[in-house]
Amino acid sequence: MKILVTGAAGFIGFHLVQRLAERGDEVVGLDSLNDYYDRRMKFGRLAATGVAESAIEPHKMVQSSRYAGYRFVQTALEEREALERLFAEERFDVVVNLAAQAGVRYSIENPHAYAQSNVVGFLNVLECCRHNSVRHLVYASSSSVYGRNAKVPFSEEDRTDSPVSLYAATKKANELMAHTYSSLYALPTTGLRFFTVYGPWGRPDMAPMLFADAIAEGRPIRVFNGGDLARDFTYIDDITEGVVRVISGEVPTGEVPCKIYNIGCSTPVRLMDFISTMERAFGREAEKVMLPMQAGDVYQTYADTSLLERDFGYRPSTTLEEGIGRFVEWYATENPLRR
Repeated sequence: MKILVTGAAGFIGFHLVQRLAERGDEVVGLDSLNDYYDRRMKFGRLAATGVAESAIEPHKMVQSSRYAGYRFVQTALEEREALERLFAEERFDVVVNLAAQAGVRYSIENPHAYAQSNVVGFLNVLECCRHNSVRHLVYASSSSVYGRNAKVPFSEEDRTDSPVSLYAATKKANELMAHTYSSLYALPTTGLRFFTVYGPWGRPDMAPMLFADAIAEGRPIRVFNGGDLARDFTYIDDITEGVVRVISGEVPTGEVPCKIYNIGCSTPVRLMDFISTMERAFGREAEKVMLPMQAGDVYQTYADTSLLERDFGYRPSTTLEEGIGRFVEWYATENPLRR
């Protein structure tokens, strides 16, 4: 199977590329390598897949030295002509679109970046899939589309028309756009609403890495809403397994071949419990600064993953203690931002 993974230097994309390349798929990874967060993390992930920073140039295909079936190209989704050439030349069977401008809070300060990457860029992906006979488009949505939904757990049948951040609005727009292309052009699409993902090589702007940095350096942890928050923390290996099952499983069919699934752990963790588990893994207690809720944030996320389990046998197996233990071990030994 020939697969395009966009966002290949990102957290989930990096792990997915490794998994697909190791099982023998032909994979092309694409990433803009923007500077939303420290690019040393992105180049470190690429190096771990056999792509050297020194070999990377815009629009140049780089062969991995680690995986014979993996190549990488630096391109942004907004670069329409470059994307069209790539699709025409490579003729992908499956596209996994994980590239996006991430971050709920950043979207409040930089709205145009989200419109360009998450809306215009996704439109370009849809058009390229439509015109190049892509068999299946799998794309990243987000639990943020549920907004301040008070009903838990969050179900795919719940209303998602009241986003509380522009980031969430762009992800909801992606779902609507995908549905339209499935309806108009019979393009099979599957959207995955990711919940809070953590693990080795995680994003430095996300809570697990921020907590780890503070604990390791003896700085206070900023705890929002006085710690009264809950997240459906899901270990990266469980997320990757779920995405691979969707890629390998049955393609959506019917009059409108379009599906949406939650992908998470289905066991929300209190924020203070997450911090406590990380403190035990580090062997030290953190000083905590209690702060009010941030704009665009939500009280809790809680995934109902029964549909993904029914259709693909998805069932997360990594406990919080196991996942944090592996994350802290990686943090201490391989984190490129600590070298």
